[in-house]
Amino acid sequence: MHEHDVIVVGAGGAGLRAAIAAQKAGADTAIVTKLHPVRSHTGAAEGGINAALREGDDWELHAYDTMKGSDYLGDAPAIETLAQDAPEDVIRLEHWGMPFSREEDGRVSQRPFGGLSFPRTTYAGAETGHHLLHTMYEQVVKHGVQVYDEWFVSQLAVTDHDDPEDRRCHGVVGYDVKSGEVAGFKANKGVILATGGPGQVFDHTTNAVSCTGDGQAMAYRAGAPLEDMEFVQFHPTTLPSTGVLISEGVRGEGGILYNDEGERFMFEHGYANNEGELASRDVVARAELTEVGEGRGVDDEYVHLDMRHLGEERIMDRLENILHLAEDFEGVDGLVEPMPVKPGQHYEMGGIETDENGETCIDGLYAAGECACASVHGANRLGGNALPELIVFGKRAGKHAAGEDLGEAEITTGRTDETEPGEVDSPVSLGAVDTSDEDVAADGAAIEGESVVEHAVESERERVNHLLEKDEGVQHAEIRERLQKAMTENVNVFRNEEGLKTALREIRKAREDYQDVYVDDPSRTFNTDLQQTIETRNLIDIAETITLGALARDEFRGAHWRQEHQERKDDEWLKHTLISWDEGSPDLWYKPVVLEGENKTYEPKERSY
Repeated sequence: MHEHDVIVVGAGGAGLRAAIAAQKAGADTAIVTKLHPVRSHTGAAEGGINAALREGDDWELHAYDTMKGSDYLGDAPAIETLAQDAPEDVIRLEHWGMPFSREEDGRVSQRPFGGLSFPRTTYAGAETGHHLLHTMYEQVVKHGVQVYDEWFVSQLAVTDHDDPEDRRCHGVVGYDVKSGEVAGFKANKGVILATGGPGQVFDHTTNAVSCTGDGQAMAYRAGAPLEDMEFVQFHPTTLPSTGVLISEGVRGEGGILYNDEGERFMFEHGYANNEGELASRDVVARAELTEVGEGRGVDDEYVHLDMRHLGEERIMDRLENILHLAEDFEGVDGLVEPMPVKPGQHYEMGGIETDENGETCIDGLYAAGECACASVHGANRLGGNALPELIVFGKRAGKHAAGEDLGEAEITTGRTDETEPGEVDSPVSLGAVDTSDEDVAADGAAIEGESVVEHAVESERERVNHLLEKDEGVQHAEIRERLQKAMTENVNVFRNEEGLKTALREIRKAREDYQDVYVDDPSRTFNTDLQQTIETRNLIDIAETITLGALARDEFRGAHWRQEHQERKDDEWLKHTLISWDEGSPDLWYKPVVLEGENKTYEPKERSY
């Protein structure tokens, strides 16, 4: 068994920043990651990092833009923490050697992004995430953080108290991809989940094949609620054939969207009369699909994004990577012709419920980055706000897990006097088919410390052996393909009640089929079939929470559009959706949004661009 003070699961931006902070705070820290750190999906982030750095901008403007972008479902303490901490954290990155693009006078460059009232997005060409990963990985090496590379964490080691808020996380169970060994990792102070998003729930996504919602699913089954999972961001500009992202930086630099009739539809059809292409992402994605649906799409599938007028010098300086992506995946030369783009699943605004210090309601369990929900993004994330979230909340989670006092959190976790129960009309049974399959210590709350980890290791070994020894049944790829197709068809940008119920039926079938899943590859070394089989279970759990939340929330807010409910209902729905795993069954409940900030209360207003 491996033992450290703080165990960080995942080595993307949030995980690396958390590990650096914990180690610098004096904790013996280790990262356990299924991918080498610089292969993490943060490396695919292109556009930039929002921070109020220049004269004429300030953190309060950044906070207001973020709250407005969230459609007033963000929690003010988290949003204001992001806006206040981002400038210092971006400057720290620069001091660590982050190669930001610069102006002629030497200042770090900043560009406009959708939904921002000031051009505050710092960037490194169109490869900001790539440079961010390398910069922070250097710091991880410098500070001596141990990295368990290509160890896939598949279970949390959590006590089995009846009330999840009485439970404690003592560590994790990892599967060594190289050897097939299943081993325990004991955390003396805390476990930080930084496992990224669940993009593989959908079949057209900007997310890597590794983005399977592992941390969210493990925390959910261990008792931590998932918050606002219905709010899924579909990025307006992805390449039709692959889902590869075309950065919002193209529109930030002046790129224009056209329909098949050559109209600049964001203005000409009134989708965003003031901001046009730089409206919030949910607005632009809906506009594009409306154009396609009304017969003005190119080849009835996509629209055109044109940056030719920016000139070769500017494109090569700031957007060179975009040229390579368009050429490699679509055969299009962005210098001489427009690029085809359409919306694709991009980001999960919801996640593991945490406070602004990264703590969950389970003692010793933290989460940061896309897998977490503080809530910074509410119903819709602004472009350029994901990377500052990684560094700000990764840092805070690392410090707090290491024992540093960050003050009392303003955001609550778990159930309080303000929470209320919820109901949803599901056409099928929900949750586990076999409720004996639980990811917590089976021998009761008396088990503590190392014994909890040992029990979880033994449980996981039995599961792995069962999957490898079974020689017939259903392969995970069949289940995953049907699940992804059902989610893309029914829980996409435009949603309606019947489609959501259809998705729940397909999710139930996926659960039932998964009872008969088997792994075709019997080997122990580099068994990606086994790993993806375990990941598919996570995707099923996450798909159900997304769809349940979407069915329950009968209003139109941010990225959540409901055909039958075309208005935002502040009187009824100014609250967070939470789903807990209650002995194998999803339990829906709500808690109010926190709109009281440091100096003001954010009053919900009509959101227009």
